[in-house]
Amino acid sequence: MADAVPQLISIVGKSNSGKTTLIERLVPLLKAKGYRVGTIKHAAHGFDMDHPGKDSQRHKAAGADAILVAGKGRIAMIKDTPADNLHDLIVYFHDMDLVLCEGYKRADAPKIEICRAERSREAICIEDPDLVALVTDTDLAPPGVPRFDPEAVGPLAEFIERNYLHRPLLKVRSR
Repeated sequence: MADAVPQLISIVGKSNSGKTTLIERLVPLLKAKGYRVGTIKHAAHGFDMDHPGKDSQRHKAAGADAILVAGKGRIAMIKDTPADNLHDLIVYFHDMDLVLCEGYKRADAPKIEICRAERSREAICIEDPDLVALVTDTDLAPPGVPRFDPEAVGPLAEFIERNYLHRPLLKVRSR
């Protein structure tokens, strides 16, 4: 089982830089190594998962502060919370080894920035002391920050494992 507080890494970059695609490519690589991986998507402009007329929306309209919808092997929770801080949200991932966050560029957490030439030639976190890696097809080279090719995600997954998932996991053998 994972530790009570999983490792946390924010994937940051400008809009349409490839953050979601990078996460989509990293998750299966890390899961193939036996890690439990969760994600958090920062919705800076808000969102609504509940739809008028549905029972969960009716529960909310009645005044419930939290609603959990459970089905076969899945849950979804809608909860009123002032928490928009990653360190407040991480408690919901107590059974994960790693949580990859899309966004949260101002958070106090390790950051991997993606900066693609087609979008911008300037990184947004280049001066941030929490920047731990840069995924880019540009010539940006911040001192002491490793660079990774956006098309070759395997080495980035290895970097994450080596630097953030160094705990040995129990391997279960099938009979």
